[in-house]
Amino acid sequence: MKKCFYILFLFLSMPLWAQAQTRRASIPLQHGAHRIGNRTDADMERWRQHGLGQFIHWGVYAIPGGFWEGKCYPGAAEWIRSWKEMPKDAYDSLYKQFNPISFDAKAWAKQARQMGANYMIFTTKHHDGFCLWPSKYTDYTIAHTPYKKDVVKQIVDAYTAEGIDVHLYFSIIDWNHKGYRPAPPETRQDSIAYETFKEFTRNQLIELLTDYPAIKGLWFDGSWDKAWMNEAAWVDTLGLELRKLHPGLIIGSRFRADEYGKRHYDSNGDLIDDYDQTWERDLPNSLEDLNGSDWDCVMTIPENQWGYHAEWRGYVKTSYDLLEMMVKAVSLNGNFVLNFGPDGKGNIRSEETKLAKEIGDWMKINKEAIYGTSHSTVQKQDWGYFTQKGNKLYMCVFNRPINNLLKIEIPKGGIIPMKAYFLENNQETEIQNAGKNKRNSSLYHVAVPASYKTDRPFVIVLEMQENTKEEGEYQQAKI
Repeated sequence: MKKCFYILFLFLSMPLWAQAQTRRASIPLQHGAHRIGNRTDADMERWRQHGLGQFIHWGVYAIPGGFWEGKCYPGAAEWIRSWKEMPKDAYDSLYKQFNPISFDAKAWAKQARQMGANYMIFTTKHHDGFCLWPSKYTDYTIAHTPYKKDVVKQIVDAYTAEGIDVHLYFSIIDWNHKGYRPAPPETRQDSIAYETFKEFTRNQLIELLTDYPAIKGLWFDGSWDKAWMNEAAWVDTLGLELRKLHPGLIIGSRFRADEYGKRHYDSNGDLIDDYDQTWERDLPNSLEDLNGSDWDCVMTIPENQWGYHAEWRGYVKTSYDLLEMMVKAVSLNGNFVLNFGPDGKGNIRSEETKLAKEIGDWMKINKEAIYGTSHSTVQKQDWGYFTQKGNKLYMCVFNRPINNLLKIEIPKGGIIPMKAYFLENNQETEIQNAGKNKRNSSLYHVAVPASYKTDRPFVIVLEMQENTKEEGEYQQAKI
């Protein structure tokens, strides 16, 4: 019976892709998904367990900080070069001023570790084409700034030393390269130019994997350009080359399209590459939204600012908002990645530092409910979210009921709750039998003592046990 119980728990926490794998269509594809279902190797399993990550957008766009000659750029700060008020030659000369004397990769990594991040994504090159490593394929790099030192190496070394996996962001768009074209070339001259850009891109990616072998993955951006999407065969071959060069490399669904121009999911509805990257500043509402795929959510603190903007306008998320987003992501088998945008001197702004500390303080107490946990099929309730690991259900409470009773609904048969305690101090609390509903699910209440006071979300652990009573009755106990 014990063996059956653990098999049941394994199934309840098993990702949908492992429960059933069927192709949704059968269009012959040469450059669609190369695998049906999710990766099961150790590198991908490590990524799957991360829970919380950090994104850092940093580059010369941090110097203007969303302003030029007193005018505020209303878009995302890292796009300011595309603004009609921003002279292109002026922007392209900003690298001559880039001297981040306050940059301290070790301090950044320590802050990320204290926040609870297990992986990070760093912008090696954004759409402007400026490289934060001394690439030998262009002069538009950190080596030709007053700062001169290799930023990417410092990031990789510092975060790796803190036990945080590093993934490198790389933009396909490159406004600085003369061969770059957003649309498919129509003339022979454009075709020749674009071939130089393709080779340049390949060289830089190989350079990054060669120079920084400790990294775990590549995070691509800008692959929506029609010219890039039109190169399905070439990009697919490049991806295979990168994977051969760096075994275990993790690449999300932004890198390439199939031969029909379908990105993220190919024309058969199967995930392209290793995880779903469609959840930018957005979260799914249920597993049904996820197609059974691995996924993460990348999130900004203000509405849509990735790089440094001197003014955060509109609603700025609180640590409560961000913790709820993180727990929701983990409860749906995803990771949550929070963005930071340091200024031109290399300072992480005070608002971000405050939020990182608040998140970190919560994670120190409740990380067991986040790391290595997964979705539970126990019915979600309005008070918050469930995560699960083995025979433990973690009740992550964000909306404490007025009556201090947390409702639980468990499908008929199988398991019952036998012990409940607060994760922060192991203080046990009471489980009450609340009967059954019309679906014949068993209902329980977990009591939150009226004397328990907190201004933060909290976690109660439920230890579950196989139900040995055929009639499914609850074995009443004061826990």
